[in-house]
Amino acid sequence: MNKKDIADIKRQFKVNNDLLKIQDIFNVYIMKESSEIYHYESTPFELLEEEQKDLFMANFKKVLTGQLDQKLFELKFQRDVEDSSQLILHKAMLTDDTEEWKEQMLELVAKMLKDKQYEMDIVVTFIHGEYLKPTKRSNEETEESGRNKVYSSPFILCSINKTMDPKKELLFDYVEKEFKYHFVVDPVINLKAPIGGFLFPTFTDNAADVNHVLYSAAKPYELDYHFIEEVLNAEEAMTAEDDKIVFEEIVKDVAGDQINTTTLANVYDEIHRVVEENEESETPTLDYRDVEKVLTSSGVQDIDSERVESAFKKVIDDETYELKATSVVPKYTSKSIKIKTKVADIKVSPQDLRYVRQTHLDGKLCLMIEVEENTVIEGFEMIPEVLFKKVEEEE
Repeated sequence: MNKKDIADIKRQFKVNNDLLKIQDIFNVYIMKESSEIYHYESTPFELLEEEQKDLFMANFKKVLTGQLDQKLFELKFQRDVEDSSQLILHKAMLTDDTEEWKEQMLELVAKMLKDKQYEMDIVVTFIHGEYLKPTKRSNEETEESGRNKVYSSPFILCSINKTMDPKKELLFDYVEKEFKYHFVVDPVINLKAPIGGFLFPTFTDNAADVNHVLYSAAKPYELDYHFIEEVLNAEEAMTAEDDKIVFEEIVKDVAGDQINTTTLANVYDEIHRVVEENEESETPTLDYRDVEKVLTSSGVQDIDSERVESAFKKVIDDETYELKATSVVPKYTSKSIKIKTKVADIKVSPQDLRYVRQTHLDGKLCLMIEVEENTVIEGFEMIPEVLFKKVEEEE
């Protein structure tokens, strides 16, 4: 799934939307002390009160919110796994039997509880739904939404939410005219910040892919590997941060630890060009041949395929690995590169990095920034200073 595919299905999660049909909602309450199921219940989604529907819809959107390879990850299922979650989910997705659906969801919950101790009570919510996507509208000039054809895809979405202790409050009773201590015993389920979840299957250009699952982490780069590998039975994910580190180590292995800002800016320019050229297609990737082309075009000397291929194998132990181009380049148009010095911290965008240079001046190491106009500090315009002195001629 790309960000457009995710946005398409995410925007459907609203009440009374005829393009999204949710049959059942299944809630499972898990106790932290025993890591056991305390209670579970399945309800037709339509029987919920409108306020409850709104709360859950907002919660499901949260599960699908975040950047790919940072908080959201499209994962491939492992092969030849006993009691495969892919098979469990696929059966559950296609069944119309509520009891069978519940049993299969409880199988997934059992995997969650195996060898796992939660720090708080949690509630696991599953929905069994159908996503409808029209190809086009037949009456575009009218207000009618006559849909010629729709793509219909069943899906399962899971949201995992923690509970919070209720607040102890002081209330004023208008009738009795007195202050009262108010304490609710029941725990509050925090639907505003899911601590995990997933969508099965994934969708790419209206086509469902049952070989992949979209995993949602609690926070960017904070993946629950127990959940990924033992519950979903999916392959381990590489984050955008991981890809960036791998790329940096490969470049260091090939070109050395030192590089000037002009060359580094050229590298970012080349990769950004690759991203822009493939903006409408799948996420562009870089194999060792692509990295060789990028480095050569950027002015790095003595680069060849064999050397880069060897670096891939040395750094990640896989010469066939492909880096996601969007993960390698810092956000191109924002000040995403941080330069830290003892005197000051500077932020600059990748496209402006070439205007920053490190040089020696009068025996001192200096950082120079090329500017197009006089700099203003605290309302004062700085006066250009002459730092180079003319050597006096000998008499």
